Amino acid sequence: MGTGRRGLIAAAVTAVCAVIVPAAPGTAFADPGPTPPPAAAPPPAATASDEELEAVRDELDKLYRAAAVATDEYNAAEEEARRHSAELAELARKITEGREELDRLGNRAGAAARAQYRTGGLPDEAKLVLSDDPRQFLDGTGRVLQGQRATKGLIAERNRAQQDLRTYAADASARRKGLEADREAKQAARKEVERRIAAAEELESRLEREERERLERLEREAARRAQAAWLGSGVLEGASGEASERGGKAVRFAMDQVGKPYRWGAEGPAAYDCSGLTSRAWASAGLAIPRTSQQQWEQLRHVDVGEMRPGDLIIYFPDASHVGMYVGDGMVVHAPRPGRTITVAGAGSMPVLGVVRPDAT
Repeated sequence: MGTGRRGLIAAAVTAVCAVIVPAAPGTAFADPGPTPPPAAAPPPAATASDEELEAVRDELDKLYRAAAVATDEYNAAEEEARRHSAELAELARKITEGREELDRLGNRAGAAARAQYRTGGLPDEAKLVLSDDPRQFLDGTGRVLQGQRATKGLIAERNRAQQDLRTYAADASARRKGLEADREAKQAARKEVERRIAAAEELESRLEREERERLERLEREAARRAQAAWLGSGVLEGASGEASERGGKAVRFAMDQVGKPYRWGAEGPAAYDCSGLTSRAWASAGLAIPRTSQQQWEQLRHVDVGEMRPGDLIIYFPDASHVGMYVGDGMVVHAPRPGRTITVAGAGSMPVLGVVRPDAT
């Protein structure tokens, strides 16, 4: 391979490595000064070797996996923002109702206090002496005592309503702060996703068309080797689980999405990311599951790989950054990464972390 082409590929990989390891906080950057004149175009050279393309593939894998982790962070922040928004709306409703109740109790307590004041001008002894009917007086005294107790009850109820309002207001303030934190986290994750994907696209753009085609062949060959090794380990020997009713519905939904594009943060219907596909598939079967692959790994029941059945979710990579749905016969349907479409692939073509079952009893 010509030195010019080799230098171009090496420079691209080096530039991308700089994206994978961001600068330390507080790093200062000097003024780059005037833009230098464009360099002369390098002479035509031979295409990259398989070894160099393998290095490119390795860097692309790192970038897209980092983008997947940032996508999970974005999705988690989005879910938290939705939850906080719903809680804030509920608190606003409670505050409105509480204020109305406080006004009503205040009016009732005020009316009772005024009535008690109007009838309380003379001592009870004087009222008894002046009364034409002592029994009527005693009956009236009982009613007055009941009214006094009722008034005290109204005042106590009003005080409780005031305390509830203070509590709701404090909760609303905390929810607003949480919502703002969610939005900031989501924005930071969005920038990270876009940065990683842009770096990957920049690296791929340095390749000639023939090199990109060879790169895809290398990816397919690596996936085939991984799948063959996974099956050859005997991991699925004796596995014959059948899909549950809900699992079958989830599988049919996921398979109907094959060919649609991957888009990070997407939950359908035109595009999906990996966990957007699995969560929507199970939602179509009537079961809500966590939104992100990491949450699915943490919160759903784990099952042995040899016991998995169609509809179960296979979690990939040590950081649980990818997920697909098992469809049987050692295959999985998944949304791979940006630039690709939803597809069926070997379940062992990526490093398996474990299996979870959404509809486990």
